[in-house]
Amino acid sequence: MAERRVNVGWAEGLHARPASIFVRAAMATGVPVTIAKAGSDPVNAASMLAVLGLGAQGGEEIVLASDAEGADAALERLAKLVGEGLEELPETV
Repeated sequence: MAERRVNVGWAEGLHARPASIFVRAAMATGVPVTIAKAGSDPVNAASMLAVLGLGAQGGEEIVLASDAEGADAALERLAKLVGEGLEELPETV
């Protein structure tokens, strides 16, 4: 299983607008991805309610994971998005 650990780059954490950006990006990868905070169960990264339910704060470490084909590239892009607090999924990493 591919995995990336990254600190949330959005100051407000994964709430409202940043969560929406992240969920759209996760769906755009075409790869099933989970997201979790340390010590919590992973949830579907393409579910807005699940991502909001994590309550991930700015600077807090999250874990992105997937065992699908193409997972490494998808996780790299999502990790860059989250870590840098970007407004959209980067085209290349």
